Amino acid sequence: MPTTDEAPAPFMQMTRRYPTALWNDSADPEELRESIRLGAVGATCNPVIAYAAIKRNPAQWEPWLRALAASQPTWSESELGWAAVRELSVQASQQLLMKFHESGGRNGRLSIQTDPRLHRDAAALVRQAVEFSELAPNIIVKIPATAVGIQAMEEAAYRGVSINATLSFTVAQAVAVGEALERAMDRRAAQGLPDQEFGHVVTIMGGRLDDWLKLWASENRILVEPGALEWAGVAALKRAYEIFRERGFRSRILSAAFRNHLHWSELIGGDLVVSPPFDWQARINENGFVVRERISEPVPAGVLSELLSLSEFVRAYEPDGLKAEDFGYFGAARNTLRQFLEASAELDALVRDVIVPPARG
Repeated sequence: MPTTDEAPAPFMQMTRRYPTALWNDSADPEELRESIRLGAVGATCNPVIAYAAIKRNPAQWEPWLRALAASQPTWSESELGWAAVRELSVQASQQLLMKFHESGGRNGRLSIQTDPRLHRDAAALVRQAVEFSELAPNIIVKIPATAVGIQAMEEAAYRGVSINATLSFTVAQAVAVGEALERAMDRRAAQGLPDQEFGHVVTIMGGRLDDWLKLWASENRILVEPGALEWAGVAALKRAYEIFRERGFRSRILSAAFRNHLHWSELIGGDLVVSPPFDWQARINENGFVVRERISEPVPAGVLSELLSLSEFVRAYEPDGLKAEDFGYFGAARNTLRQFLEASAELDALVRDVIVPPARG
C-alpha cells in the first residue's frame, strides 16, 4: 500500500502513535535513510551486514580496503574486515545522531556486535565493547547473552558502555541480562558515576526461537498444531516484556530475527524496540496492515496451550526455564553462534579476495 500524507505507512503510524521504537536491522546507508523516513531511530551492524554492504557496493569498499591494507601492512584479514565493520558503523551512526540528541540518548543508537570469536573470554569482550563505545557517542554494543557474555555486559555497562544483548532467545536470558544491567547501573550510582541515559536493550531473537522449535519438534517426531510454532517467539517476547515492566527494569526488550509479521504486529503499543530488516518494513508497508495496540493482548489460549505441551518451549518461556550455564548450549544459541562465526570467516575470505586476488593465467 503506497505511503501518502493521507494514509501513512504502518510503521509511520506506529512510531507516531505509540512508544514502540523502530530500528533498521542493517547499516546499509540507503536502507537506513529510507527506514529513518519511516520513523526508525536505530540500526544494527555486524560482520554479516558488513559483508553484504561490501558485496553490494564494491566500487566504494574494495579501494577502501586496498588502501587500508597498504597503510597497515601487518594487519590480518580479520583486522581489516573488522575495520570495515567499524567504518560502516561510524558512517551509519552519523545518520542517527540527531535522533540520539533529540531523545537524550534513549534512541538514535547504532548497534555494533562484538567479535563472536571472543565469546568465551569475558575480559576480551569488555575491552572490545569499551573500544567500540568510543567510536561515536551513539554507539550501543552487542554482547552475547551467555553466562560469560552476561558477566561481560555487567562490567561493560558499569564502565559506561550502552548494551544490546544478542544471541538471546529465551525469557530466562532476557531476565538475567535485565538484572545484570540493573546491577551495573546501581553500582555506578553507588560510586557517584554520571547518571546518564544508556538506552540499554535486551534482544529476543523471536524468529530464531521459532526456527529452533520447528527443528526440535521435527527431529523428535512431534506433531504440533499447524501455525502454533509461529507464535513461540511472540509468546517469549510478550512474557519478557511483562516481567520487565513488573520489575521496573530500565532496559527495553528488542524484537529481532523476523520470520513473520507477528514479530512486529503483536508488539505494537509496547515501550520496546522492533528491529526488522528493511525488506520486512517494505513488505509490511506494502500490505497496509492495520496498526493498533496489541502488546497487551495475550497469545491465543489454544496456541499457548499447544506450545506449553512442548518441553523445549517451556525452557524458553519460563523465567527460570534455563540456568545461566545453559544459555550458550540452548539449541538456538548454538546454531546462531555458529552462523555468526561463519559470517566472520566469510568476511575474512571477502577481504582476502580484495587484497590477494586470485591470479589469472
